[in-house]
Parts: sequence; structure tokens; C-alpha cells
Amino acid sequence: MILLGIESSCDDTAAAVVEMTDGARRVLSSVVSSQTAVHALYGGVVPEIASRAHIEAVVPVVTEALSGAGVEPARLDAVGVTFAPGLIGSLLVGVSFAKAFAYSHGLPLVPVNHIKGHAAAAYLTDPALRAPFCALVVSGGHTSLYDVPEPTSYVEIGGTRDDAAGEAFDKVGRVIGLPYPGGAAMDRLAADGFAHGYGDTFVFPSPAIADGTLDWSFSGLKTAAINQIHTLCQKDGLPDGSALPLSVREGIAASFTRAVTDGICAKLAAAVRERAVTRLVLAGGVAANSHLRAAVAALCAREGVDLVVPPPSLCGDNGAMVAAQAYFEALAGHYADTSLNAYASDEYSAFV
Repeated sequence: MILLGIESSCDDTAAAVVEMTDGARRVLSSVVSSQTAVHALYGGVVPEIASRAHIEAVVPVVTEALSGAGVEPARLDAVGVTFAPGLIGSLLVGVSFAKAFAYSHGLPLVPVNHIKGHAAAAYLTDPALRAPFCALVVSGGHTSLYDVPEPTSYVEIGGTRDDAAGEAFDKVGRVIGLPYPGGAAMDRLAADGFAHGYGDTFVFPSPAIADGTLDWSFSGLKTAAINQIHTLCQKDGLPDGSALPLSVREGIAASFTRAVTDGICAKLAAAVRERAVTRLVLAGGVAANSHLRAAVAALCAREGVDLVVPPPSLCGDNGAMVAAQAYFEALAGHYADTSLNAYASDEYSAFV
């Protein structure tokens, strides 16, 4: 089956052509148009600007994806599109285009949940991957742990009760003067901090909630780090966190990163033991974080769990992950017609 995947849930307009069969999974093309430079001016994603940029980018991005794959629309078997969750204006652009494209070319339309799409990137990484498995999806908007008994069935067994890990990385990075988005810059700064022995410079609270659940809370950790930065600035009469000495900023980044990774792994270890997990998928934008990847890999090695982590190019939002999940949704008969709508949340979605 050859599928076109379209993704526009936040600030990346993406499209990809993927070939999926029971034994072969190939990315024929993958194109991503990033809006990072635009939103960097505001320190975060501005929804109205994002949706307008998607309108400008979606046609050339899809055209480039088809051209790069050498595939005409007539050769496609289906069109997959992210319809939830995400920024509603951004989602509507992708959904509207996908409906028009599928209708005009007489192709089946497949709605794809964004979170399932992130985890589905693992199928492109390891063609031998089969359900059941557990999936840990960590991104700017989500930090959730799922039981995946079937490729289209996701049961949340743990998640954040407030902020997501990626959002916390970005906010703390911004307060110490790192460029937007702060997650990647925090990764690099933390690496320098660990190399210089600053990983224990500050003691931050664990995001792992000590209540017997598999849930996290990152708001308290984020607040503690920001308060620590403000205290240091006031003590030394500095205008903001960007003026702190490099060694201090390295210590903040390393200590904060350790708190995040240790907290995530604490709940993950509990899930592995409680649920006898043998396969784990780590996915989402924050799965590109080198420290989280290393910590989860070490945990899985200790517990004898098979781990699949997509390469960084498939961790962020992309069309290939959407096409991959669309394959399994199509096999299950989960199609939509031109009445398909977009939803900011899973709660009101008919295709969760």
C-alpha cells in the first residue's frame, strides 16, 4: 500500500509518501516546512500565524513529497491526515486540504490521531515491530504512556497532569537565554554541564508523582527551576537568566535534564515491572533528546525490554509517521468522508 501522509497539527507543515506492507516499510519521501524562524520572534508558537503559514505551505510541500517519491496521485492507495489533537486552526488546514485532495483523486481518506502517529514512526524504524507493546510519547504538548494491544488501539496508563516535558524544557531554556525552541539547545547545554561535572549542581523536585499511579507533573519542576534562576539573578544583580555565568547555566540545564529523565524513568520502570512489558517504543519530539534516549535505553537494557526509538528525523512532526499509522487504520477500515472535522482534543474525536 502506498500512502500520502499530511501533518499540520502545530507549526510544521509536513507531507510524506510511504510504502507499507506486512513485511516492508519504506519512506519514499518526506518533506517538512518549519515555521521556527517565524515563531522565534515571539518565543513560542502563535496559533494564528501558524495556521496562515500552513495555508501557504501545504500545496508546495505535498507537491514536493509526491515529486520526490516519483509517485503520481493515481498510484496512491490512500491519504492519511492528522485530525486531532493539536492547534485547531493548523489542523483545519491539513484536514481541509486532505479532504479536497482525496476527493478530487478518488482516494480513500484516513483520519490519524497525532499521538498514534508519533508512535507509528517506530514501524518505519524497525519493520519487525508488532503489537502488543508499550509506547512512551514525549513531546512539547504530551507526555503519556500507552498500552498498545493492537496498532489502532491505544490505552493511556500514565500521563502528565499539567505541563508536558517538552514545554518545560522550552520554558526553562528561554529563561536562561537559549534560542527558541529551547529543547534542542537545552540538550546541548546539558551535555556540556554533565561533561563538566555540573549534573548535581542544583536539586530540583521529581516530576514523578508519588501516589502509586504512573503519572507525572512537570509544572512544579518547571516553577522550581525558574524560581532558582530568578533567585540567582536577584542575588547577583543580573537583569535576567541569560546574564548568568556559563557554568551556572550549564548546571541548571544538566540538573533540570537529570530531574526530567530520572522522573520519567521512575514511572517507566514501575510500568515495566507492573505490566511485564517486553517491548517499548519511545517517540515524540522530546524522544530526540540525547539524555532521555540514553536513560530509557539503559533502563530497557537492565529490565530486558526491547526498545525501538525512531531517528531524530522521525521524532518531530512529520508526514511519514502519519502515513505509517494510516496504513493500520486503513486495514482496520477506519475511513472518513468529506464531513471529517478537526479537533483540538481527543475528547470530542470520533476516531480516537
